[in-house]
Amino acid sequence: MQIRADQLAGHLAKGLRPIYTVWGDEPLLAQEAGDAIRTAARAAGCSERQVHTVAGAHFDWSGLLGAAQAMSLFSDRQLIEIRIPSGKPGKDGSDALQRYCEHTNDDVVTLVQLPRLDRTQQNSAWFNALDAAGLMVRVDPVERKALPQWLAQRLAAQGQRVAAGDEGQRTLAFFADRIEGNLLAAHQEIQKLGLLYPAGELTYEQIEAAVLNVARYDVFK
Repeated sequence: MQIRADQLAGHLAKGLRPIYTVWGDEPLLAQEAGDAIRTAARAAGCSERQVHTVAGAHFDWSGLLGAAQAMSLFSDRQLIEIRIPSGKPGKDGSDALQRYCEHTNDDVVTLVQLPRLDRTQQNSAWFNALDAAGLMVRVDPVERKALPQWLAQRLAAQGQRVAAGDEGQRTLAFFADRIEGNLLAAHQEIQKLGLLYPAGELTYEQIEAAVLNVARYDVFK
């Protein structure tokens, strides 16, 4: 089952799935999704954590399969993280991931982290096995037209807001122009506003004075 990152909290509130796969190329949202899963796993008793990073063709997949089936020595449940930065586990990895999904363990919660995947990767046997065995969290970039609303929601979460009406929209548009395509920087700028100013309404001048120009452009721009 595939969901958007902003739907994850509701699903975690209903209970843990055996496997979560977070994939996409927006670092901030992927990090936040992973943190939310880790927090839920700890709350469910997964006090032991293992991290396996697949780098190169010589990764020990048998060791990963063994770790998933082994009982935890120090806790009732454990969290196993599988990080595949390339998004390409290879033939051995594909076979191992499919076997892994066939033998899920109630005492193990698994978090698989992947970059953005092309259509071929999304149609692969290993990706479909992960999809069938748990929950897929797709991390999509925030498009420019959605940035003002995204910024407003983030400000509201720390008790701040812009003015109502056209003035507030102008303020959010300015903010969006300054951080377009760079959500990590946007997150830092929002946190900075929380430190500089108390809860309540922020003026255009306050945001203009505080927010740096940290927009991220591609080579064509």
